[in-house]
Amino acid sequence: MNGGFDIGVIFWLFLILFIFLWPQYKIKALQNARLELMRRCEKKIGCRIITLIHRQERIGLFGIPFYKYIDIEDSEQVLRAIRMTPPDMPIAIIIHTPGGLVLAATQIALAIKEHKGKTIAIIPHYAMSGGTLIALAADEIWMDQNAVLGPVDPQIADQKLGVLPAASILKLVNEKGREKVKEEYLILADIAEKAVRQMEQTLYNLVVEKMGEEKARELAKIMVEGRWTHDYPITVEEIRKLGIDVKTEIPEEVYKLMELYPQPTGLRPGVEFIPIPYAPQRPRRTQQER
Repeated sequence: MNGGFDIGVIFWLFLILFIFLWPQYKIKALQNARLELMRRCEKKIGCRIITLIHRQERIGLFGIPFYKYIDIEDSEQVLRAIRMTPPDMPIAIIIHTPGGLVLAATQIALAIKEHKGKTIAIIPHYAMSGGTLIALAADEIWMDQNAVLGPVDPQIADQKLGVLPAASILKLVNEKGREKVKEEYLILADIAEKAVRQMEQTLYNLVVEKMGEEKARELAKIMVEGRWTHDYPITVEEIRKLGIDVKTEIPEEVYKLMELYPQPTGLRPGVEFIPIPYAPQRPRRTQQER
């Protein structure tokens, strides 16, 4: 009886340890695989690689969704990576993000711009809002042919109304007239006006050296004025029309690296396919050709 009891206790202890330690082992193995792939990518393109990847756009915690975005922790880590890089060494930052805090994104963008070595922003899928701000700060932008950037028009938070586009607030006040608008909207309009002016100047400062004053002013106005909705996808073709040079060749290692940032387990995949590359099909010969 004692022997059987001991074996049972050992079994349950082993099972409990396995349940707690296996996820940690998987996370560590995934991190090691990322680092190894980053080293390969660094050797291939001759740059220090920094990733700003918010791959888990939505995660359920006790049924409550929350989102990952650019925050102060991200800016602290990116700035630390840049400080650890020799001034003349090129840097490539891989960006995959829906955006985030203006403060954090601006800090990263300014640090990228001020780095003396060559800087490259690599976008395999999308870099919206603050991600676009960071991408525009780089000397070069490399995008997948189907990747997109987004507008950087400021969004104003209000406790009652939620998040509102600054440009829309200003439009409402200007069309109705300040005397016909409630005081709370006038306060929001004042904040919105400052936010638009500040973001336009920030973007101008980031691109003026490589685009010239006139084109930089035009780009800043277009990206900030509220011409599009905040989630509007700006394609490679549209980006080029705005005067921004974009390279559409991305190292294969970048795509492989993205695969090592999986969505959380437990969610049913919405897209599935046989994960092997197919060779081009040869044209079939007709009966006469045979």
